Formats: sequence, structure tokens, C-alpha cells
Amino acid sequence: MNIQQIRNATVVIEYAGKSFLIDPLLANKGIYPPYPNSLRQDQNNPLVALPTSIDQLINVDAVIVTHLHIDHFDEVAKEVLPKAIKMFVQNKEDALEVKNAGFTNVEILQEDTVFEGIQLMKTVGQHGRGKILEITGQVCGVIFHHPSEKKLYIAGDTVWYGGVQHVLEKNKPDIIIVNGGDNQFLQGGSLIMGKEDIYEVYLAAPNAKIIVSHMEAINHWALSRKELRSFLNEKEITDYVLVPEDGENYKF
Repeated sequence: MNIQQIRNATVVIEYAGKSFLIDPLLANKGIYPPYPNSLRQDQNNPLVALPTSIDQLINVDAVIVTHLHIDHFDEVAKEVLPKAIKMFVQNKEDALEVKNAGFTNVEILQEDTVFEGIQLMKTVGQHGRGKILEITGQVCGVIFHHPSEKKLYIAGDTVWYGGVQHVLEKNKPDIIIVNGGDNQFLQGGSLIMGKEDIYEVYLAAPNAKIIVSHMEAINHWALSRKELRSFLNEKEITDYVLVPEDGENYKF
């Protein structure tokens, strides 16, 4: 497989001969206002430009949208993605909204979804802790499995909690992508993983390779790549936890 970090949670995955675009945020730099009640109110989103062309990004076999927050499926993605492209979403509500955007080939992920011989298993997620969950709503992750490939787990927008631990214990993925910018509002705590959450993932799956996505691209991030790399160095796990720059590729 090949995994390319694009920007924020947007990733392109080549797996068992098929290509997948994950959580497309495709707008030019600075198009959207900053998330309110959070850091960097003087900076519009996305904070950084795409590292590659949109035409290249949308030339894929399928798209997976883990949830419909604008930093995972934005207005530009709705405009430029081919309306007949295969779209996978987490539930009926998201499917209806994606169909209302004009997409005609929308499927709800299950635990036994199969696409071109690749098993796609929807997994649970928790987009924060406590009362903030009333605002953040439902999210999902997905596991890729094929006899010719290592098992891949995309955790999605989730913090570390028992659900993620159960996914790891049950499925034993070889490669894990976590969203790890510790994004948060001024109140309510972390919405996605911070460095301690990422360390818990490592402890639960010490033989896996962990790739940290969703960093430094949206104004409410609280964990930088530099700080995370320093933390990983202190824990002596830099060989196991990878922190890609936008545009960087990994082959497994």
C-alpha cells in the first residue's frame, strides 16, 4: 500500500490496486473563516495550501467521508468530485446529505462492506469527551483488509477511549492512521487525539506503524508537529510513530 498525507485529515491511499481519497478538504488556503471560540482567530481556514493538484486528488476509485464536518468534506469537494464516483459514508443521515449534494453512488459503510475485493469495516469513534459530544456528533473510522496487503486502520476524528482500544485488540492492524492535532475549542477539551492519546495507541499496538494526520491545517489545532516529534523522541518511539509533512508518502 501507499499512503500519502495531503492536508488535515485528507489522505490518499493506494490499497490492493485501488485508490481511495479520505476526508477531502479541497479548498484553497484561507477560503473559510476560522472556527470560533478557539485559537488563531486572525487566520482563515485552511491554514495551508494543498501540496498537489485537485485533478490528481480526485482521480481515485472511491471516496470515504468519515463525517461531514467542513474540514473533512468541504464545499469545493462537493463541486469538483465526479458525481458518479463511489462515495462511502458512515450513516443514513450523512448519505442523505451527500446525495443531496448530487452524488449518485453513495453507500453506507458496514462492518462487512466489500469494494473491489477489499473489505472495509466501519469502526466506532468518539469526537471528544463529555458534553462537547452533543455538538461534535457521530464519527467513524474504517479498517481496510485484503489478503495481499497489511491491515490498515484509519481511526478518524476520535480521542483515545475504550472503543478505539477494542478496535485495536480485536483487529490487530499493522498500519494505523490517527488524527492527532489535539484540535479543541477554548472550552470542552480535546476533539481528537493529543500526544498522550497517541502514546496510548502505541502502547495498545506496539508492533504497528502509526501515522499521525490532521495537523497544523485548521485554526483550532493545539499540538504542533515539532512538539509531537519531541514527545515521541523522549518516549523513544520515533521508529513506530510517524509524523508526515503534507505531501509525504509512505509505502508498506
